[in-house]
Amino acid sequence: MSELTRIPAPDGVAPAAQYSHVVMGTGRLVAIAGQLPLDEQGRPVGAGDPATQARQVFENLRRCLAAAGASFDDVVKLTYFVTDTAHLPAIRAARAAYIPDDRLPAASAVRVAGLVRPECLLEIEAFAVVAG
Repeated sequence: MSELTRIPAPDGVAPAAQYSHVVMGTGRLVAIAGQLPLDEQGRPVGAGDPATQARQVFENLRRCLAAAGASFDDVVKLTYFVTDTAHLPAIRAARAAYIPDDRLPAASAVRVAGLVRPECLLEIEAFAVVAG
């Protein structure tokens, strides 16, 4: 079993409750927990606005990746959890600011009845592979 390093609260991301935002193994896989549209103090942003929420989520993902020594260039998989698939264009627009079209990772989108914070419209998790 490999040794794991956990980063429960990367700089600029609200502290996690009962999970780590980032888990790194001695190998090259980096798993980023689903990020909600929360600011550094854990307050939701962009009430009712999927574009604002998506931008915050991608910024939180960027901060989590950086904490693991990774970037969006290293992301191999994104999973989108959305309360309405009509939010997907806003998510894609936010993603475009961080990931160029020629480096798109694998992705899945899941429509859910709700998220752990009812004011949140979306959550995104990521997996990255970091070169040795």
